[in-house]
Amino acid sequence: MNTELSDFFFNVPLYSQVEVKDLEFPFKVFRTNASTSFHGYNPWQKYESSFYIYRGYSNSYNEVKEQISNNLMHEVEIVCQRSGDIFTFGVYWDAEKQTLMKYGQLPSVADFHISEVKKYNKLLPEEKMKEFTKAIGLAANGVGIGAFVYLRRIFEYLIKEAYDMCLKEKLVKEEDFQRARMDEKINLLSEHLPNFLVENRTMYSILSLGIHELKEKNCLKHFDALRIGIEIILDEKLDELRKKEKIESAKKKLGIVNQEIKNSGNCT
Repeated sequence: MNTELSDFFFNVPLYSQVEVKDLEFPFKVFRTNASTSFHGYNPWQKYESSFYIYRGYSNSYNEVKEQISNNLMHEVEIVCQRSGDIFTFGVYWDAEKQTLMKYGQLPSVADFHISEVKKYNKLLPEEKMKEFTKAIGLAANGVGIGAFVYLRRIFEYLIKEAYDMCLKEKLVKEEDFQRARMDEKINLLSEHLPNFLVENRTMYSILSLGIHELKEKNCLKHFDALRIGIEIILDEKLDELRKKEKIESAKKKLGIVNQEIKNSGNCT
């Protein structure tokens, strides 16, 4: 596993055995070391922060090196540098297989990500928000195919939303849309879809492949990339919504200013 501490602690599901290719990585996980920090999200405080290993097996490099020549099961704690919150992880090192596995953690993987996606409440109806959080929860518990099912539903909702808008504005014909494949549908709706979705339309085929052909471990391996892809799409829509809200607010305030000026008789 060529990864970072943030990926291991915040993204890897419980009981997933991840193969370690960088043999320095177990030292980073098990060694108490305040000088090595990594970035992540604090779901308790709801902000981004830096973390470091607050309590590992030992702060001695040699002691950790000696111990990981054999199997090692240890409770590792990391601390949030902004708040001082301490998160706990049960980590198992298999020396023969050279794999790391988390057998427990608080907060959960789902906690780290579900708190972040709540900002999309303005974009997704309650049912779709539940499906999004369910996808994250399933992936966090090692259910990759089920997680793909819910991500695909979010993707399909975004296409349906754009279709309804285009149909209302008579920008697309229903018969053309209904007989088109998904990539063709995205082309038809491209003017009303986020750029990232249009440019990365293969996401849908990957999600469909995961549901019908890929194994659980493959779906779990690729889940994070697809989740982030969905979030980028939603981020684009959220930026657009915020811009519209800001424009409407500015228009309203300027209207009040103009009215006050007219009422005061200072308008030329």
